[in-house]
Formats: sequence, C-alpha cells, structure tokens
Amino acid sequence: MPKNRDIPVPSLTGKLALVTGASDGIGINIAARLARAGATVIMPVRNRAKGEKAAARIRGANPDAKLELRQLDLSSLASVSTLTKELLTEGRPVNLLINNAGVMTPPERRTTSDGFELQFGTNHLGHFALTTGLLPLLKEGKAHVTTQISIAANQGAVNWDDLNWERSYSNMGSYSSSKIATGLLGMHLHRLSEANDWGIQSNLSHPGVSPTNLLAAQPGMGRASDTTEVKVIRLLSRVGITGSPQSAALPAVLAATSPDARGGRLYGPKGPGHIGGRPAEQKLYSRVASEADARRLWELSEQLVAEHVAR
Repeated sequence: MPKNRDIPVPSLTGKLALVTGASDGIGINIAARLARAGATVIMPVRNRAKGEKAAARIRGANPDAKLELRQLDLSSLASVSTLTKELLTEGRPVNLLINNAGVMTPPERRTTSDGFELQFGTNHLGHFALTTGLLPLLKEGKAHVTTQISIAANQGAVNWDDLNWERSYSNMGSYSSSKIATGLLGMHLHRLSEANDWGIQSNLSHPGVSPTNLLAAQPGMGRASDTTEVKVIRLLSRVGITGSPQSAALPAVLAATSPDARGGRLYGPKGPGHIGGRPAEQKLYSRVASEADARRLWELSEQLVAEHVAR
C-alpha cells in the first residue's frame, strides 16, 4: 500500500487561494490541504454538482474549511474572462494560485469553444488567460503562483508550426506540448515579476504518476473505457511504486507554501524516476528553461487571448 505521506504547511489563516481542477483527483487534495492550513480556497469548477460534492468531501474531514465555489470552464476564454472580472470586481488580493487543472490525451483531436486544440487551449491558454487576468490581485497579494506541469514536459516539444495540431494530431505529442507551454508560462511569470518588482513568486510542480481520472473512462473526451495505462498505474499505486492522488498533491503544496520554495524552480516527487515519493526540488526540465521560447509563447498567447476575448 502507498504510504500516507504529508508535509508541514505553515499557517495560511487569512490567505486567499485559488486552485483549478479542485473538484477531484489531485486538485481536491491540494484544496483540502490548503484549507486545513487555514486558507480560504476558491474552487472554480465547470460542473457545479461535482464541485458541491468535492466541497462536502473536504468539509467532511475539516468542518471549518473555508471554501468558495465559482464557475469556470478553462476551455472557454469567455468563461475565464467572466471569472477574472468577477474576482477583480470583488478586489480581494489573491495570495496563492495553483494552476492544476488539465485534460490529457483525447484519442481524437478535439477543440475548445474558441477553436483551439483542446489540450493546448485548456492546459495552456486557459491558465494563461486566468493568470494574466488576475495579475492585479496577484501583485497585491504578493502571490505564490505554482503551475502544475507533468513528467511529459520532459519530452517532446512545443509544436510551433502547428499549435492547433490541425495537420497531424498526436494525442501524447499534444499533451507534452501543452505541458511544456504551461511550464514556459510559469517560468516567464517568474522573470517578469523579478524584472518589474511585482512581488510574485512563480514556480513549477509536477505530481509524478498517480491514478487520477486523466486516463480513466471519459465519454465526453471520446474515451469509452479506462485506458490500459491507468489500470497499470492503479496497480502500481496500490503497491507504493507510483503515488496516490494524496501524495501527488504534495509537490504543488510544497512549491506554493514552503518558506524554502523559490521562484523559477521545479518541485516533484523524489522517488525513483520521480514518479512517486516525498516532494522535493528537482532539476528544471530543459524544455521549459528557454527564455526566448517563453517570451515568444507569452506574446503569442497574449495575441490569441485578446483576439478571442474581444469577439
């Protein structure tokens, strides 16, 4: 059985945190750990009923948990814009932002409501729009921003010549590309904050490997049954080789809350192959380290978001 791991987390009383993908899997465990440390946690969810169940589950273990459900569909830039405007109007400084949500390897190419390939549009552009839209609140809150990437970001490349994978779709190639892009986002935010004295600490985390619903049956994603991969991961998790959703949440929690965590760094499991184990700092993946690539992608993403939100 996997070990029941935890890490010390400083008091977050009085802090406002926002965690994407907090309705299940790794995200619900991140939200629960932050709430247990005293943070007020905003849980933006696409499915309200699913979000209510997640909040009830967290409160079942921690009746004092301060949770707020909001509506958000990261595959819709209009939805992201609605949420950021709502939070800007409320004007509360955001102290922690964990960009955790994601979609993974739909068998056939799918698109967002804005026409972007689903993984690029959701994993990268949705989080880019959310992070940049919240910049005033992040600056005011001297926020710690942690962007969740993947061990898949250590392979493949950003598909610069065909970001939307219109000419030749590869579900794993697109996933790796989208996670490299999110990593470049997190790294460039760190550089911008340092250059402009924003006071934001931006870093990266990856969860290793754990049995979440990313590779499970999802008819809405064109996956009628569980993949062979997730069946194997469940078995490996039971014997403690890979992580559990609880342990896989800890790298992001460490990166966002530890007084020893730093901007521009990567945190993940330190076990063999970095697929499980206790969280720790790791060597930054070469594919997310390029300042030139990060700047190029940031500017391109600004253009894409502006074009679609303005419609």
